[in-house]
Amino acid sequence: MIDFRSDTVTKPSAEMREAMFAAPVGDDVFKEDPTVNALQEFAADFFGMEAALFCSSGTQTNQIAINVHVQPGGEVICHEESHIYKYEGGGIAKNSGASVRLLQGDRGRLTKDAISKWVNNPTDVHFPLTQLVSIEDTANRGGGAIYDFEEIKKIRTFCTENNFPLHLDGARLMNALVETKIDPKKYATQFDSISLCLSKGLGAPVGSLLIGSKEFITRAHRVRKVFGGGMRQAGIIAAGGLFALQNNVERLAEDHRNAKYLESVLLDLNWVKNVVPVQTNIVVIHLNDASKRDAIIQLLKDKGVFSMAFGEGMVRMVTHLDISTKEIDETSEILKKIAV
Repeated sequence: MIDFRSDTVTKPSAEMREAMFAAPVGDDVFKEDPTVNALQEFAADFFGMEAALFCSSGTQTNQIAINVHVQPGGEVICHEESHIYKYEGGGIAKNSGASVRLLQGDRGRLTKDAISKWVNNPTDVHFPLTQLVSIEDTANRGGGAIYDFEEIKKIRTFCTENNFPLHLDGARLMNALVETKIDPKKYATQFDSISLCLSKGLGAPVGSLLIGSKEFITRAHRVRKVFGGGMRQAGIIAAGGLFALQNNVERLAEDHRNAKYLESVLLDLNWVKNVVPVQTNIVVIHLNDASKRDAIIQLLKDKGVFSMAFGEGMVRMVTHLDISTKEIDETSEILKKIAV
């Protein structure tokens, strides 16, 4: 099977498994796991930030960050299609007792001007206090869209002027940085906290990192414990994440090239209405006949190609390190032969 459903389906390579097998371990709740500590230090240094915290998932890192930044009854500003709102089980309300201000924006991205219109008056008791802005780079629902760094800087300045933090859901941040070639340290200065997933395009089997100041991570460490996220000999899985950061970042460019090639093939097919312009590794297909979505997904599956429904009349395909150039060519031939 050629699995395009998500970049979360990757399997650890033999080299990654060897690193995991050989990893020295300790009790991470006591902060004594040397491999977890090494991963956290590497990530913090990579982004020029003070500290990092290894967690089980991107949902956990996002929800911990929100819980640290926001008081119950506060409000989080984010895009209406953002992962923290749409795909994290209502965690903002359940975990932090906060409300959400959902904004629209191009391909999952917000602008400073859009945000500025929806900051609540702190002296008006009828409204919750605006306490956090969260953005997502790349934006999953936007087809892997990359934020304009100049716009991020405008949002950062606005947040600073209004005295609330800026969080980044950077599940696929490395895809954005590889494509834009922005210095990670320069990029990270714009945020109070960053969530970075290790188990998507980077290829680790499990885990995400939360990155920020020492004071922020100290508070996040306590919240992780409250959320049941304390792990013991976690170095076994942290080693996969460390290997991923040290070996699998630059190769993301190959996934982007493969996705853009698929885009070029799809645009020539008569059952495809359009493709969301590909910037990274996510290909979102709009069908001419929305009612044929499930049939097309099944036809692909019958030929050994897995894809995923992504909304009405939409199919998503995601490239990753377990899909070779040969398999991209095979998939292209299969796509060309589909008749609906």
